[in-house]
Amino acid sequence: MKHITAVAPGSPAERAGLRVGDELLRVGGEEIIDALDFRFYAAEAGAELTVLRGGEELTFRLDNEEYEDLGLTFTTYLMDKHRSCRNKCIFCFIDQLPDGMRESLYFKDDDERLSLLFGNYVTLTNLSEREFQRIIDLHISPINVSVHATDPEVRKRLLCNRFAGPVLEQLRRFTEAGLDVNCQLVICPDHNDGEILERSLADLVALGPKIHSIAVIPLGMTSHREGLTPLRPVEKKDAEAMIELCDRYGAQCLAGRGLRTVYAADELYIKAGRELPPAEYYEDFPQLDNGVGMMRRTELEFRAALDCHRFPFFARKRRASLVTGCAAVGFMRALVDEFQKKCHNKISIEVIAVRNDFFGPGVDVSGLLTGGDIARQLEGRDLGEFCIVPGNAMKRDEDIFLDDMTLAELSERLGVPVCTSGTDGADLAEALWGGRL
Repeated sequence: MKHITAVAPGSPAERAGLRVGDELLRVGGEEIIDALDFRFYAAEAGAELTVLRGGEELTFRLDNEEYEDLGLTFTTYLMDKHRSCRNKCIFCFIDQLPDGMRESLYFKDDDERLSLLFGNYVTLTNLSEREFQRIIDLHISPINVSVHATDPEVRKRLLCNRFAGPVLEQLRRFTEAGLDVNCQLVICPDHNDGEILERSLADLVALGPKIHSIAVIPLGMTSHREGLTPLRPVEKKDAEAMIELCDRYGAQCLAGRGLRTVYAADELYIKAGRELPPAEYYEDFPQLDNGVGMMRRTELEFRAALDCHRFPFFARKRRASLVTGCAAVGFMRALVDEFQKKCHNKISIEVIAVRNDFFGPGVDVSGLLTGGDIARQLEGRDLGEFCIVPGNAMKRDEDIFLDDMTLAELSERLGVPVCTSGTDGADLAEALWGGRL
């Protein structure tokens, strides 16, 4: 796992004489277990690496600057195996996936190293004491934690793990060590909402300002829950109650520490039929990956792109279509209206909400749309000169949907060129005028 598979040309590693096939043993005299160790100890200027080459230990001193990339690629990016989840959360989305999808989608990770590298959330139930202390010693911050409930017995039931109770003590150790923590609470009505949610928010806020942010998120439910714990979806009254709790504790944090800290996910506002708060409400948008402030951030980026972009002159009016999930259709139509006014209605965009038949009607976000659902619902329809689909519905760095349909296959089915909207508001603006084709 710690064998070097590539050395970047001109990098500090190449200049020092490191080669493909070398096995990394130590950095600065410290044994390297995985990517966390490597990133920490190799961050110093003049890093000293010891490798095993042909049965012989060799030590190289590099001429790198502090925090400079050394130019090394290893067998795996973690330099170790992924750690799978030991919980059986009653709301786990992966347990609700239909059969027949690609194997990688069924893997449940719960790996604190991915929290640092990619911002993943972890439950902390997978950590040995050594690993827990290493997070503190290496000052891995921020760390993203799936809390769900601070009441020990409730958390054990939610995670179906008898060792899941002491999360509050674990978080306290992190905050007392000076680590910033982002928390998420996935809420299942009748299980961890109401008084239990209020206790969770009170407990987390009481840990002080090192709890950098707290996101309250509704559970996602597909139509494939056979044999799983009976749950009900978040309804309008549930969403309203959660927003009110978030607002109350957010106002308390704002008054006491100058930061709101506690936020409700955009989806809760949609379910409650409420207008989203203004962009400034979300401060530095600390919980975008949990869908908190995502729509306002997209709106800001989109308008900034419209303000600075010089749209080309079109001799004739162009037509196109934009696909979105049912939850965001009103939001997307409002952005498209702004765009059309900006380009003097030289481009006409039809916004089309696609129903999620693959996962079921309880899933209405654009990021979980499949190519098959888009194709079946749009085939034979006049889509204009091109069609735009959500970029967040695609596999990372690949033009492939969750059901393994490719962008090219969808384009063939629909009979028009298909492009993605990218991942932010500026990308969306570019896609609307056809710049991503």
